[in-house]
Amino acid sequence: MVRGKVEMKRIENASSRQVSFSKRRNGMLKKAYELSVLCDAEVALIIFSPKGRLYEFSSSNMQKSIQKYLESRRNRNTGTEVEEHMQHLKNEAELMSKKIELLENSHRKLLGHNLGECSMEELQETENKLQKTLNTIRSRKAQLFKEEIEKLHAKEKILLEENQRLLEKMELTKTHALEKQREIGSYSQITQNAEVETELFIGLPTTRNGR
Repeated sequence: MVRGKVEMKRIENASSRQVSFSKRRNGMLKKAYELSVLCDAEVALIIFSPKGRLYEFSSSNMQKSIQKYLESRRNRNTGTEVEEHMQHLKNEAELMSKKIELLENSHRKLLGHNLGECSMEELQETENKLQKTLNTIRSRKAQLFKEEIEKLHAKEKILLEENQRLLEKMELTKTHALEKQREIGSYSQITQNAEVETELFIGLPTTRNGR
């Protein structure tokens, strides 16, 4: 008698579901035991019933098997992460290499090399880049000229102010010198007048009056 194919969906009838669970549970436990014996494999099987009851089988020690499983899974995950990271770095390196190659080709074209292999569109693109670069250079050059002129104007202003201070100082020194000279001249005139009016006379006053 050929058994019909079982449709893979939840059995709605509770009694039939319980009977199917018991049969298949026993079958799985038996298969796990056979696999461990026949193939010398370490087998650990854990089953929880719909009501939460535990059924288990272990060919050695369940706790050791679980610990071994956790360590193996952790190592596998670590290895996968490393592999994924290495692949990411490889992809990044390939992308960077392509970008460098494009930049080097563009640089050579800007220098006028390998233009014979360029199409009309590439030549036009290169010309546009050169024009843009030239405009940037001219703009920067004009900015530097403007800054230099502003510096020269500022320096000129400082020199003019310094020159004005020196002129004022010279005028003040000249004025002081003239005043000093006038003072010396006045003192000399007073001295001369005093010498003219002073005479040396020896004798009686009456005699002097007679003269």
